[in-house]
Amino acid sequence: MILKSLIKPKDRLTTVTESVTLEEALKVLEDSDYRCVPILDETGTIFRGNIYKMHIYRHKANGGDMQLPVTTLLKNATKFINVNSAFFHVFFSIKDLPYIAVLDEQNNFYGILTHTRLLDMLSQSWNVNIGSYVLTVTSNGARGDLEDITKIITKYTAIASVITLDAQDGELLNRIMFTLPSSVDQDRVNRIIAALERKEFKVPEVENLRSENQ
Repeated sequence: MILKSLIKPKDRLTTVTESVTLEEALKVLEDSDYRCVPILDETGTIFRGNIYKMHIYRHKANGGDMQLPVTTLLKNATKFINVNSAFFHVFFSIKDLPYIAVLDEQNNFYGILTHTRLLDMLSQSWNVNIGSYVLTVTSNGARGDLEDITKIITKYTAIASVITLDAQDGELLNRIMFTLPSSVDQDRVNRIIAALERKEFKVPEVENLRSENQ
């Protein structure tokens, strides 16, 4: 489920209605400097799809009629999520889009979730701005590995956040990325790595967030 605070609501958006012409839609896009905007029905409640500036330019360059309705070049009519959609559905639905339309519980247009806002949220959940180091630990995915690795690390420090990256086809290893709190110094990191490696866990990468944020 996504937080409504991440969504840019309808009353703060530039949109066009389905009755406007391509010429009128292009002026809206040029004035706003957006590459695409949502198309809504005449009541402003039903999401019809998106209109992209590049598609109108292409249509115009090919001698197309600019008085046709904007729905002539409508795209992404089925690309939307609900405010109650599961996070993983949201993540994969927005993957190739600048934003995705969000519908409310009555399937009316509520607003949009932008790609940038979603990435900002993921960055905040990773705690990169307040962490010290990120340890990438590899595991063969055996049952209990995550628990064992966590127990080793928490002997030395709390854990700010954890992200697991599942093995891809043909790979034998999982990667688990631990963000450590800002209080952890290089000496403690070295001790953590040594403790992990004594238990045959590998730490192929250590990222110093302090140097990244300088």
